[in-house]
Amino acid sequence: MADVGSNGKPDTVSVAPSEGYPKQWFCVSVATDGSIFKGDSESPHQFANMVNSSVIAWVDYWTDNFDRDAAVAASKFGFTDALVSSLAVESRTTYQDFDTEMGMRLPSVQVRGFQVEPYPLLILMRRTFILTVHPLNVDRRFHRMRRYADTFIRKIRQDLAPEDRLTLLLLRIIDETNERNFEHLRQVEVLGEALNKDMTDPNIPRQELGPKIYAMKHALITYLDALWETNDVLHALRYGDAELITDEPKLLYRLTLLAEDVNRQIGLAEHLSEVLASGLEVLQSIYNNQLQIMNNRMALIMTYLTVLGTAVLVPNTLATIMGSSAFNLQSNDIGWYVSMLVGSTILSTAIAYWWVKRSGRLPAKVD
Repeated sequence: MADVGSNGKPDTVSVAPSEGYPKQWFCVSVATDGSIFKGDSESPHQFANMVNSSVIAWVDYWTDNFDRDAAVAASKFGFTDALVSSLAVESRTTYQDFDTEMGMRLPSVQVRGFQVEPYPLLILMRRTFILTVHPLNVDRRFHRMRRYADTFIRKIRQDLAPEDRLTLLLLRIIDETNERNFEHLRQVEVLGEALNKDMTDPNIPRQELGPKIYAMKHALITYLDALWETNDVLHALRYGDAELITDEPKLLYRLTLLAEDVNRQIGLAEHLSEVLASGLEVLQSIYNNQLQIMNNRMALIMTYLTVLGTAVLVPNTLATIMGSSAFNLQSNDIGWYVSMLVGSTILSTAIAYWWVKRSGRLPAKVD
């Protein structure tokens, strides 16, 4: 399909977009005559020559085996193995500048329940070209951006310097992935709200709350770590003085704004962590209060058992003594004998209760 511009040349050439899940490879480019190509494919071969002859281009690639295919995909477009290997998933390096080419690795956060996984997004750059590589299990990160790729790339003026055009495209890519990462913080907040509700329910067993609280804290730490990685990359771009990145103050200010957005999200995540920590303190106070109430009740029970034990012990001792052969009680002694046992029981109970209360061992009030 082609739209004819005022100069009689094709303004936009696009391959019909794939239905359902997007194809592995996607390309959008602006040729020297101003025509724009947009299309997707299962192979990058048709994009290679187009990228080399364009004034600005973006190629996106997703794979089900990132560790195996990232280096292969980069080599198809001429990126060196040293650049890709330095940004390996296991490495702590997230930014590399080799003058004529540069690369960075940004986290693509995915949230599934209490599991927060930061998958790698590899961004490789040359003078007029950006290649992005990310795993298949990332949530269609650039699905919307692919759809409107010809629209935003048309807004990049051709009269700008190459590094300005490249920076504008890079800003758009970083902003897109950041927005998707920020959306996942809302999911974490929903999980935190549900956990706080469970924490206020005294009927939920502690053995169930414990693993949930740990999982929530781990999710927040993982999310914060991903945001700090993003912030480090933006800082390196802003102050790294890379040859491929613009020196235009207005464009660099946009990088500063992206970094400020990340810092705001870091603040929100840290605030959520503080709220969770305060909830843990409240929960601990509730459990301590419940334990204190239980201890008071046990103390009251033990006090009354002491009183009853004393009340039974005194008449039992008298009965044992009076029942011996030394006293030789007869049937006509039953009256005063029973009166003695009843009286001693009442008297010993009263004395024991008075002593316990006087010594302060009887709780004044039990909630």
